[in-house]
Amino acid sequence: MIIRCWGARGSVPVSGKEYLKYGGDTPCIEIRSKEDEIIIIDAGSGIRRLGNQLLAENRFSYSMLFTHAHWDHLIGFPFFKPIYMKKTKITMYGCPYSEESVKHMISRIMSHPNFPVDFDDIHANIVYDETCGTDFSIHSLRVTSIPISHPNQGVGFKFVEDGKTFVFITDNELSFKHPGGLDYEDYVAFSMDADILIHDAEFIEQDYKKVRTWGHSVYLDTLQLALDAKVKKLGLYHHNQDRTDTAIDEMIDKCQEIIQKQSSCLECFAVSQDMEMKL
Repeated sequence: MIIRCWGARGSVPVSGKEYLKYGGDTPCIEIRSKEDEIIIIDAGSGIRRLGNQLLAENRFSYSMLFTHAHWDHLIGFPFFKPIYMKKTKITMYGCPYSEESVKHMISRIMSHPNFPVDFDDIHANIVYDETCGTDFSIHSLRVTSIPISHPNQGVGFKFVEDGKTFVFITDNELSFKHPGGLDYEDYVAFSMDADILIHDAEFIEQDYKKVRTWGHSVYLDTLQLALDAKVKKLGLYHHNQDRTDTAIDEMIDKCQEIIQKQSSCLECFAVSQDMEMKL
C-alpha cells in the first residue's frame, strides 16, 4: 500500500513562504494498492495536482471516497481534469449523511451560480456506492468506516491490506461529542495497533478555548489517541490555515518531548503536501 498526500491544509487553501514545508492545498489523499488500483480520499484543492499526475500516467479508472460534505474537502473537484474525459470511470463511495445522496453532495460544488460548468455536463462515467456504516472491499483493500465527531457528520476510514493497517480520520473532535459522533474510547479501539494513523490536529490548546465545538482536535489529544491506541506512526493532519511551518514544527517538538517522557516507540510527524508513505 502506498499513501500519498496531495493536500494537508484545513478549511481553505493558503500560499506564502511561511507554508512551503507542509503545503497549502486542502485535503486529498491517494492510495495505491498492491495491485496498483487507485483510491482517492476527498476532493480538496489538492486533487487538482493529483488529476494532472494521473493524466500524465494515462490512468483513468479510480475509486473515490468522501469523509464529509464540507467545502474544503470538495472544492477541488471541478478542477480534477479527468472528470471531463469520457474514458474516465470513477466509483464513488461514501455516506451522504446530511445530503440527500453522494451525487448531490459532490455536484453542489458545481451548482449555479457558484460555478460556470454544470455537474451534468462532465463526461466521466460515475457510479455511486453509498456505504453507510458497512465494511466493504476495494480490490485487495478491506475498508471499514467509523462516524466522526464533526458538525453535519461524516466518516473516517480504516484500510487493511496484507496485514498492514492505515487509519485516516480527519475533522474529528476528540474532546466533544457531536450528534452522530462516538466516544473517545471508540476511536481508540478503531485505531488500535494501526501501522499509520493520520488524524485531525488542527488546534493548539490556546486556540481551543475559542473554537470548542467547531469539529477539530487539539493536537495533544490526537497524540494521546495514538499513544492509547498503540499505533506505530502518527501523522498530524488538517493543519490550521494560519499555522506556519515553524509553528507546526513546534507542535512536533512538543509531541516528541511527550513521547520520550513516556518511553514510547511512537513515531510522530506532521503530514506534508506531496509526502509518500509505504506499507
